[in-house]
Amino acid sequence: MSAESTRARLFFALWPDRGVRDALAAWAQAAQATCGGRATPADKLHLTLFFVGTVERARIAALEAAAGAVRGEAFDLTLDTLGHWRHNRIVWAGASRCPPALERLAQSLSAALAAQGFAGEARAYAPHMTLVRNAERRPHAIGVLPRAWGVREFVLAESAPAPGGVRYPVLRRWPLAAH
Repeated sequence: MSAESTRARLFFALWPDRGVRDALAAWAQAAQATCGGRATPADKLHLTLFFVGTVERARIAALEAAAGAVRGEAFDLTLDTLGHWRHNRIVWAGASRCPPALERLAQSLSAALAAQGFAGEARAYAPHMTLVRNAERRPHAIGVLPRAWGVREFVLAESAPAPGGVRYPVLRRWPLAAH
């Protein structure tokens, strides 16, 4: 077995349903048309909760156990903001108001993973969905209509090498309690 096949690059995320993905993919295409760069394909759109990084595959069970101990509640997320981070050339979609249930879910997951020895990023959690990478400039005049998303689960996904880039297979899903 090669060293690459014994390791995986992993992250926990919220995975949008088809309607939300399609709306965001349209935003990504519109943004790319005004700012250049590379639009995120619809099947790769997600909102990261916790970036794990590269770990031994043998540790996936510990990640799954930690996530299984998290008790989050379902919530509605309204994506209504388009932003641009010049320092890393990212155009992103986000929410003007972060639901408290999303903040609690991210904090609970981070704490559960830290207890298993998985360190998170030092910066504050900033929920967003990357629409365009390598943007040459801020997008102009993109009509962003609020898009409601009923978040009912979170997932563990892998960033797996594939011809022409990466793919994001979902390894496991955890439901959020009804609210």
